[in-house]
Amino acid sequence: MTIARRFLIVIVSLSFFYGSFYGLYLFLNPRDIKPAGAREEAKWIATSHSWTDRTACRFIGVCGGDHWKSSTRWWRNTGSVHQHRIQQPHSYNEDWHDPQAQPFNWTKEERVLRDIPKFVFDYAPLVHLHSGENYWPTDIADFLNHVTPKRNYTAIKEHQLNLTHLASLNDYNKGKHVFLTSNDDPEQPSDWLSRKTNVPDRATEDDVRADAKKDLEWDGTVEGETLDNVARREGWYEVGEGTHHGLVKRGAMALGEADATMDSFDIEAYHEAIQARDRHAWRHRKAGKSNAPAVLIVIDKGNGIIDAFWFYFYSFNMGKKVLKIRFGNHVGDWEHSMVRFQHGEPKAVFLSEHTFGGAYSYDAVEKIGKRPVIYSATGSHALYATPGKHTYVLPFGLLHDTTDRGPLWDPALNTHAYTYDYKSDVLLSSTASPFSPTSWFYFAGHWGDKVYELSDERQYRFAGQYHYVNGPLGPRFKNLGRKKICQGRESDPCVIKNWLDGPTKAKRWIGVGEGDEWPEDY
Repeated sequence: MTIARRFLIVIVSLSFFYGSFYGLYLFLNPRDIKPAGAREEAKWIATSHSWTDRTACRFIGVCGGDHWKSSTRWWRNTGSVHQHRIQQPHSYNEDWHDPQAQPFNWTKEERVLRDIPKFVFDYAPLVHLHSGENYWPTDIADFLNHVTPKRNYTAIKEHQLNLTHLASLNDYNKGKHVFLTSNDDPEQPSDWLSRKTNVPDRATEDDVRADAKKDLEWDGTVEGETLDNVARREGWYEVGEGTHHGLVKRGAMALGEADATMDSFDIEAYHEAIQARDRHAWRHRKAGKSNAPAVLIVIDKGNGIIDAFWFYFYSFNMGKKVLKIRFGNHVGDWEHSMVRFQHGEPKAVFLSEHTFGGAYSYDAVEKIGKRPVIYSATGSHALYATPGKHTYVLPFGLLHDTTDRGPLWDPALNTHAYTYDYKSDVLLSSTASPFSPTSWFYFAGHWGDKVYELSDERQYRFAGQYHYVNGPLGPRFKNLGRKKICQGRESDPCVIKNWLDGPTKAKRWIGVGEGDEWPEDY
């Protein structure tokens, strides 16, 4: 073999291996990084104390490999938590009481703006939490007692951390780099992360039998086409002006028409009702009630269109496993559903499923009475319209959520309700909960830890996905002013299904990414 031929073989072989290696790198590290992001990326990689780890991370996108070898990271943090005796929980009613609220001084016009139509509660969703869940709903007032505000990784000292002052953290660069960071290691069992005391109260056997009978009478499917054309014709497919990003100042809410008015507010009767509720809350509990309050935000989009957003908070999101490697853990987790009404009639339901959520006609979703029934996935708490296995992103079911008919949660039994003008960015406590604080809503930082550094033994990255990601942004950043019922961009199509996808009957329970980032135009 001539020297020239050998040289050519070497060149071709090197080119082949380089191309294969580069292709592997792009597969393992599929991210389009802007200059600012590239600087952050370099800093993140540099935190590793291992030259081998830094090199593998830079060139083939496999980061934190020695953490895999030196620990049981692949199968640690499975979500199991230690057992403990459930005691009567601490009441956080005082934390939800804004001392500056003065409902007895509200004018008649202001009460109209704060009033929530009765039909919003009549059609409030019911949520089946998963029977194998380990991280239950959490009161955000409770959550604040277990975190420290940090600017990136540096603690912010001498700050009053509560619901009535939380927005003051926006003084630090608009809150953009502020993270409510866990005081405890989320890899270790912790009562406040699991909050088993917040498991909804069980229904009676008669309730369960009646519910089961409804399941037997309904096969879980509704035949039909997408509802998009009907929605366009009836005028509720695309409404309002869309979300206004970058709003920092809060202006006055314009007076408008409301569907209902409220009688004069009786402050003494309100206090008596609150005291009675607290006094009997533990002895006289309703089936489906959780100690963790939901948050209801009602928005009038005009022309008879009302969007009712129900927000659910959890202290921890357990990520998903792919080939026995877990990705996407994060402290703090906001999920939501939304019911769109037209002239008091429910038209469609949005659920924060993975891959940008899903929209369904009201007629299609399962119901108990006239209330939609939705399902929360174990660990991730993503919401779906049916029980069973829900695959997304990857083929062969490698990445999936699981839902079942676990404890039935009725958020309407314990909720803090608000009205919101998305045009002027004004949130008002409603007549249903007039003392509820609003400052927490305007907090612009993250409800959870910042993505852990590569030097942290809990962290790794593979295929561009992190083991631990940023905690989420709050409800204000969930596109509340959306024109379509779907959460995505206005230019994205929004398919409103008039059927349910492959429902799976599940056993009844008796008695991934890098985390949220700020909008670029904020």
